[in-house]
Amino acid sequence: MTRGYAWLPDRMRSAADGVFATRLWGRPTVALRGPEAVAFFNDERHVPRTVALPDPVLGTLFGQGAGHTLDGEARRVREAMFIALLDSGKGIAALGDHVVWRWREAVAGWKSDPVVVLDETARVLALAVCDWAGMALSEADAREMAHDCVAMVDGFAAPGLRHLRARRARARQEQSLARLIAQVREGQEADLKDSALEAVAWHRDVDGNVLDPHAAAVELLNIIRPTVAVAWFAAFAAHALHRWPHHRELLRSDPEGSHAKAFAHEVRRFYPFAPFVGGLAARDLTWRGTTIRMGTLVLLDLYGHHHDAALWEHPYRFDPHRFTSPNNLLAQLIPQGGGDAALGHRRPGEDVTVTALSAVAAELARLDYEVPDQNLTIPLSRIPTAPRSGFILRLP
Repeated sequence: MTRGYAWLPDRMRSAADGVFATRLWGRPTVALRGPEAVAFFNDERHVPRTVALPDPVLGTLFGQGAGHTLDGEARRVREAMFIALLDSGKGIAALGDHVVWRWREAVAGWKSDPVVVLDETARVLALAVCDWAGMALSEADAREMAHDCVAMVDGFAAPGLRHLRARRARARQEQSLARLIAQVREGQEADLKDSALEAVAWHRDVDGNVLDPHAAAVELLNIIRPTVAVAWFAAFAAHALHRWPHHRELLRSDPEGSHAKAFAHEVRRFYPFAPFVGGLAARDLTWRGTTIRMGTLVLLDLYGHHHDAALWEHPYRFDPHRFTSPNNLLAQLIPQGGGDAALGHRRPGEDVTVTALSAVAAELARLDYEVPDQNLTIPLSRIPTAPRSGFILRLP
């Protein structure tokens, strides 16, 4: 709790054969790192999702009954819904268009007052993803949705008041969205063709049954909440543009968006978000000669993985070109899990993160603004972290 992101990488450096054994939350724990560890962890035979997520995470980030907790055919049926949505005509590209539109609308309303990038981007993304999902939000509803989604992310790894706020925020939004699902099924919502709201409301599980309203609400929120969470990466993108301003011109002269996407990937690698992912061993396992007993908590070190000199040349250098060079390292990037979205722990919404972040980064680069004096330190002891100020900018 006090070491934050540095805790596991520090322990892993002194671990033999890349394996660190300890106890966490009262449970025997083994931490792993490296490309082979990613494949090992993402094998459902080793670490199934049905027992992978502790209650504090389900009660804040993902929700009880979410697709994150399913395995096998049940998970594949649930995730097929998300994959189909993102691959459709109203998929990823359309979401990116909504982000750009809502961002420019927001900028047009800014005056010379300071703007906190993390907070304002959360509001913009809430409006954009709900537009895209078929849910028209009022300004007040958008602010409440953004506030609650930020609370869910901010409190998932924290004890005390932050965690309580996160649970209350998720419960509030699940109840509201369950009512909306019921209205869709009663025919009270019109013009929803091919929308995410319609797809979730009428999705059928592996047994051919529509989801109960609460489960449907959980999945709808699991489209909205991670999109709003891109606000953390937006604050980091602003931080990167401030520290390495030559990327502003590279983003401005990027009609194909290739540098914007590489920039987004490097933000996700370089800056800290999730410190690790974890799950319970499904049976007795062996990893590099170490026995991992059934029920042991298995951690995959994400922050350490992304700053491992054995995997990344100059890992503490911010360099988007590592994702456009002939030796493209995208396969080694695992901020949202590894493997195939349809088969492993990697989330199908990862393309949403990259699309939204690429759009916001490009818009930030095109915007002329001032950066007033502020505290831009990024405390590694806090999870999730961000620049302490949230990154404040002001139009001249």
